[in-house]
Amino acid sequence: MAHLQLTALAGGAGDEMEEVALLGSYDVEAGPVAASDEEAGMRRVQVRVAGMTCSACTGAVEAALSARRGVRRAAVSLLQNRAHVVFDPALAKDEDIVEAIEDAGFEAEILPDSTVSQPKSQKTLSGQFRIGGMTCAACVNSVEGILKKLPGVKRAVVALATSLGEVEYDPSAISKDEIVQAIEDAGFDAALLQSSEQDKVLLSVTGLHTEGDVDVLHDILKKIEGLRQFGVNFGNSEIEIVFDPEVVGLRQIVDTIEMESNDRLKAHVQNPYLQAASNDAQEASKTLHLLLSSLLLSIPVFFIRMFVVGKRFYIAAYRALRHGSTNMDVLVVIGTTASYVYSVCALLYGAFTGFHPPIYFETSAMIITFVLFGKYLEVLAKGKTSDAIKKLVELAPATALLLLKDKEGKYSGEKEIDASLVQPGDTLKVLPGSKVPADGVVIWGTSHVNESMVTGESVPISKEVSSPVIGGTMNLHGVLHIQATKVGSGTVLSQIISLVETAQMSKAPIQKFADYVASIFVPIVITLSLLTFLAWFLCGWLGAYPNSWSAESSNCFVFSLMFSISVVVIACPCALGLATPTAVMVATGVGANHGVLVKGGDALERAQNVKYVIFDKTGTLTQGKATVTTAKIFSGMDLGDFLTLVASAEASSEHPLAKAILDYAFHFHFFGKLPSAKDSIKKRKEEILSQWLLEVTDFSALPGKGIQCWINGKKILVGNRALITENGVNIPDEAEHFLVDMELSAKTGILVAYDGGFIGLIGITDPLKREAAVVVQGLKKMGVHPVMVTGDNWRTAQAVAKEVGIDDVRAEIMPAGKADVIRSLQKDGSVVAMVGDGINDSPALAAADVGMAIGAGTDIAIEAADYVLLRNNLEDVITAIDLSRKTFSRIRWNYFFAMAYNVVTIPVAAGVLFPFTGLQMPPWLAGACMAFSSVSVVCSSLLLRRYRKPRLTTVLQITVE
Repeated sequence: MAHLQLTALAGGAGDEMEEVALLGSYDVEAGPVAASDEEAGMRRVQVRVAGMTCSACTGAVEAALSARRGVRRAAVSLLQNRAHVVFDPALAKDEDIVEAIEDAGFEAEILPDSTVSQPKSQKTLSGQFRIGGMTCAACVNSVEGILKKLPGVKRAVVALATSLGEVEYDPSAISKDEIVQAIEDAGFDAALLQSSEQDKVLLSVTGLHTEGDVDVLHDILKKIEGLRQFGVNFGNSEIEIVFDPEVVGLRQIVDTIEMESNDRLKAHVQNPYLQAASNDAQEASKTLHLLLSSLLLSIPVFFIRMFVVGKRFYIAAYRALRHGSTNMDVLVVIGTTASYVYSVCALLYGAFTGFHPPIYFETSAMIITFVLFGKYLEVLAKGKTSDAIKKLVELAPATALLLLKDKEGKYSGEKEIDASLVQPGDTLKVLPGSKVPADGVVIWGTSHVNESMVTGESVPISKEVSSPVIGGTMNLHGVLHIQATKVGSGTVLSQIISLVETAQMSKAPIQKFADYVASIFVPIVITLSLLTFLAWFLCGWLGAYPNSWSAESSNCFVFSLMFSISVVVIACPCALGLATPTAVMVATGVGANHGVLVKGGDALERAQNVKYVIFDKTGTLTQGKATVTTAKIFSGMDLGDFLTLVASAEASSEHPLAKAILDYAFHFHFFGKLPSAKDSIKKRKEEILSQWLLEVTDFSALPGKGIQCWINGKKILVGNRALITENGVNIPDEAEHFLVDMELSAKTGILVAYDGGFIGLIGITDPLKREAAVVVQGLKKMGVHPVMVTGDNWRTAQAVAKEVGIDDVRAEIMPAGKADVIRSLQKDGSVVAMVGDGINDSPALAAADVGMAIGAGTDIAIEAADYVLLRNNLEDVITAIDLSRKTFSRIRWNYFFAMAYNVVTIPVAAGVLFPFTGLQMPPWLAGACMAFSSVSVVCSSLLLRRYRKPRLTTVLQITVE
């Protein structure tokens, strides 16, 4: 597995190559090797360079190459020990490049696969890596900085709270193993959890006991067609496989391993999320082990004088300093080392002079003990913040009942299989009280399914033939046979998990403050520590305070040193780094539990300041269930012929109003002539429609107006008043009065013209959602101004707005014009939210500061939306804003606690109160305070788990904070 690389099909070339510093800072958009118009005909080679140890070495190699005649560009990567060189083959040769590097004092070798220009792949992969050993925001900044400098890395985001990193990279420029190596070189543990490549899977294998078993597994895998690559990790009993899903299925691979090995070997799909949870548990266990060891060693440490358990702090501090960064480990190491070195010197001084000053070996031990105790509590608390994802993962059932078919296609039995092996098209049996194993469609049976754990909808949903079902939901009563349509990462549950995880990985803009403070925090603390020592020492040396103050410490040097060590140890950058990510993590998980999916910390932050909420009318404020209430003829045409004509024209339209007209006309003609069974009705309806409707030609939809087409060689127009008048059709006064009356009663009038003359109109109503009016009032109480934007006419729009209590109405707006309305409201800097269905509202959702797609149901992958509200309920708009406000109120409290802790405790540790109280904070107590500061911030974030969304009965009590 160490040599397994993900390969991608070659694409086009990149842009220009940039200079590379310590870790190879390539152009993250283009990659390391580039081809510009000016470099046409140039030769590009990659050279392996041995002997480089630092950035000075890379500079020397680059200088030597650049000085060579014919060399256009040269970039050197220390981490990869490679040089990328672009040169004119008419002026220089490969041997000249090698000679230039060797003359600079390094070994060089042209890589064989770089002797021709290699077009860069346009395909990128997204890999998720587990990163261990990060303790504060400075660690995050260090890892992110190193990853972004790697050649081929397009984007890198690291989250402290989850100990995860998401890296988007070009697999033809860098492999996942090189990314892992780069993270480890920076002083942290790293492992790949999962990749976006769909045909790459990690399997755990039971039964691998000997090398012979490995050989058997090798032989089996080699014979499987469609298996591109595989790597066997004997130590972990795992195999990583890359296969072609068009040739071989994952279930077939697993079954083949079992059958060919005579059931000696059994393979199971590894779940990356459960693996991450297991790693969290291992980290907590490891920290607890170190804590217990430290406690045991702290007691006899006066005699043992060794600190094995503090090794991790020293290693982490060394690696951080080696890469030019500082973190909490550096502060701990300075404090423990200072007290230990002083104690050693004091012992030696006493041995030679006979005078024995006080020693503080126990101080070093107790500092490490208390810091480890705090870290242990922090790991436990941080694990609680990711409970939402763990609960979502646990929703997926472990097994599924697969219905087997014989050669004739009849069901011959059933087999229990791993749910991860379900494939699209499989027929599955779902028993009462069991979970649905995959997204699919019911093909037999009726039941009710509880979908609250996925969508937040508390009422069980009735399921019958053709009803969609969601994987992970609970079947309550009857037996269902379903046909799987989406499996693996394509299921709704997997998409929700991915979306929540992505949101938890993202950084809210407010976190930039913490990142900046973290970057300067440790140097400032060290400076304050030195100033504290100098101030107390000089004052004691000059006699500025009584000798009795330092009598217990034997002299003013030791007295000053203890104050200095306390300052170093008590300062805590971790609390600042955890303030935002832990709160965002808990909030996104809580939102998911209520059917409100947040796509990032930035969206969560913007939503707290929303001033305007723009509602689309149809399907947002209304139920989206339009029904025809009136059909009136203003010509000599028969009503049945009129409805047939209009239904034929609207049959090709996808607009909700068109469906309502088609259903009304169908029931007018065929009511009482259909079978009773629902599946039979659907089949019969399709047969009738194909025979009953008239032939339509030259159909075209006119957004915001209606449709036009030709029937029987004559033009027909179906739409609003603007469409009819633009085509020169006169509307009779009687029809105009009838239309106005309908619009004043909140009905939409659909006008119909045929062969140049007005023939009639249809009245359609779409009932308001029952919670619309109270939600609008609630938003006003929260200080948010509701606005309704619709393409409907002014009278209907104003009637609907009056009914729900909206004062600001924008009517007769085209779909593209909704974005203009949003931009006009944004001119004064106001934050605008748009609530729509996510389909024809995409431009407006994208233009808004906060886009909310409501009623998404199973369609959660709406690109333009920042929030996805799974239920078709306006209450969730209030929940989204309220959750954002409470989250960032908690974040501000977190920052207050973190800042106040350092502002208050550092002066106390420095001895500001000593002249007045005579109390001195010993270093071990400072270590205890530091340990509990980050724990307090995480526990503060965990209080968000108690969040309860506002109910309709209480929403009107919400006031502006």
